[in-house]
Amino acid sequence: MEIPLNIRAALLACMLLLPHLGFASCGSAFCVINTGAEAQDAWLLEGTRVDLRFEYIKQDTVQSGTEKVGPSGEPGEHDEISTYNRNWRLAVDHNFSENWGVTLIVPYVDRDHSHLYNPPPAEQPADPEPESWRIRSLGDLRVIGRYQTMLDDQQRSAAGVRAGLTLPTGSTDERNDDGELAERTLQPGTGSVNIILGGFYRGPLTSSSDWFTTVSLQSPLSFDNEFRPGTAFGVDVGARVPLAYKLSGQLQVNYTLHGRDSGDQSEPADSGGSFIYISPGLSMALNQQWSIYAFAQVPVYQRVNGRQLTADTGLAVGASLML
Repeated sequence: MEIPLNIRAALLACMLLLPHLGFASCGSAFCVINTGAEAQDAWLLEGTRVDLRFEYIKQDTVQSGTEKVGPSGEPGEHDEISTYNRNWRLAVDHNFSENWGVTLIVPYVDRDHSHLYNPPPAEQPADPEPESWRIRSLGDLRVIGRYQTMLDDQQRSAAGVRAGLTLPTGSTDERNDDGELAERTLQPGTGSVNIILGGFYRGPLTSSSDWFTTVSLQSPLSFDNEFRPGTAFGVDVGARVPLAYKLSGQLQVNYTLHGRDSGDQSEPADSGGSFIYISPGLSMALNQQWSIYAFAQVPVYQRVNGRQLTADTGLAVGASLML
């Protein structure tokens, strides 16, 4: 059965990418905006979609708990300054039938980080030493299968489940020009295999708009190099409203809870936290195959463990192609 053009427009714009559970730490982050199928409409057509998404997140606010703080100046430790995240994510999504599908996500990390190293007491009164890293590398691949089913004859409500893995394809040994190894949370890869589980429900809000909710969990199954990323849990609630021909608007509330990292190469005291974002967005179909979209990610609540870098806002823009 052919899906109407206005629904296909929204699908093409925001179908492919599953929510990536973001975190603060020393600044590595991904947008937690949900642009999955449940945020738009269930995709029932057999075939393949390709989506390219760019994210920009500037993290330059040091926070402890829920409060903004200044540098600690603690001898032998470092004070965070900023991390600029410019992430690219390519997704290839294939539906084998109206119920079964699989998604491959390939992330590329473009990240600049800087901090000040405070010399230990034995080296005082030496000035704090600036250190920086410029990281450009592929991250961990994701392979995710899904099953979805319609719950009514009008195809206004649907439910589904997902299961998949992140694979340790990203680098964990990036260094700066001075040969200093970047902290593990700055590395493009985690060095671990993580299981991904999730489910969703989508239903009508009014005669022309829809709402959705999702839950997602990501937890390490295996790890190496003395680093185990914390388990992450997320919940999304949102609504999609047609604004004009080929144009749709959306408003989401995204919640993420990230556990502390562990292992000798981790910083458990300064990792993990809970975050709530409001994420408005727009999508537009250019034709039957191409569409574009843009979202903002605005934090309304951020509670971090220890001292971590946080962002005032995040942006995500992308384009989708139906083959």
